[in-house]
This record gives sequence, structure tokens and C-alpha cells, in this order.
Amino acid sequence: MTSYNRIAGSSLERLAALSDGIFAVAMTLLVLDIHVPEHAEIHDEQSLIHSLALLAPRFLVYLMSVMTLGIFWVGQQTQFNHLARAARHFTWIHIVFLASISVMPFSTNLLGNFIGYRTALLVYWLNILVPGLLLYLSWRAARAESLTKDETTKEIACAIEKRILIAQALYAFGAALCLLNPYWSIGFILLVQLNYAAAPRLPFLSKI
Repeated sequence: MTSYNRIAGSSLERLAALSDGIFAVAMTLLVLDIHVPEHAEIHDEQSLIHSLALLAPRFLVYLMSVMTLGIFWVGQQTQFNHLARAARHFTWIHIVFLASISVMPFSTNLLGNFIGYRTALLVYWLNILVPGLLLYLSWRAARAESLTKDETTKEIACAIEKRILIAQALYAFGAALCLLNPYWSIGFILLVQLNYAAAPRLPFLSKI
């Protein structure tokens, strides 16, 4: 008799479709917290420019979050590209991963409103740490359950794991900088995101 748990959650295509939908919604919700200045408060060009300048922190955090979601989406798709199928435990890990991704608009809004507060920065960092750990756990589970394609070499598997671990170490260092100044943390995290998003072909950056 075939166990239900052996056949449940085995569709990689359906999981990828669900992931794409949640990432798309999360990215869309990010911009909804950036509001156009109230018309009643604008009396001339200077007041409009001043109101737009006040939105700069929100646009900065919005940029960070778009890159964060993009990096995680690429990381997840990279894993999927090297899988032959899914499995129940693997699928549930990714459902929890997607749940953490859907929280990103909240942590983005929190940091945008309280950009100079350490607590807001640490909540935002946790929203990077948790999906990162889940993505690492999902890959380890995929390897343990032999879900990877035959052509997925050990070098490829190790490269995927290494990229997650190095990124999370860098993010953790950036979060620790908030003990000195929250803006230092934001600047460092932004640089890490730019590196992973742009993937520059520089000798000292190509390894990460």
C-alpha cells in the first residue's frame, strides 16, 4: 500500500506557481505604503519638494526590500532548477518560507516609519534571516531526500549552500552594526544587496 505522505506535495510546478504569485503580491504591496503627499498640505513647489524629500527613507527601504525579494526569488528558482521533483516535507518548508516572504511588506513599513530605531532594523533583519535559513534548510532537505536532478553535481550543491551561508553572515554583520548606528546597518545591508543583485565581475566579489 502506498503511503499518502510519499505522494503528497510532489508537484514542483505547482509549488513554483504558488511562489511566483506570493512574490508578486509581496512586491506589489511594498509600494502601497508610499503615499503621495496630501494636496491640502502642498501650497507651492517648495512644499512639494519638501514633502517628497520626507519620503526618501521610504523609497530607500522600498529599494532594499525589492532587492531582498528579488534575491530570494532568484535563490529559490535556482534550487528549483536543480530539482527533479518535490516532496511533502520539502513543500511544507517552502510554504513556511513563503509565509516569511509575505511578511516583508510589514517589516518594510515598520523600518520606513522608524528608520532610526534599532528595533525596527532588527525586525527587518529577522525578515531576512528567517527566509534565508528556510531556503538553506529546504536545499538540505532536497539533497537528503534525493530530489535533485542527476546532473546536479556536488560542486553545484555546495555552491548553493555556500551562497546562502555567506549572504546570511554578511546580513548578520550588517545588523550588528546597528549597535553603533542604525544607518550604518542600512548602508551595509544595501551594499550587500547591490552586490548580490548586480553580481559584479570583480575578483574580490565574484566568490560571494
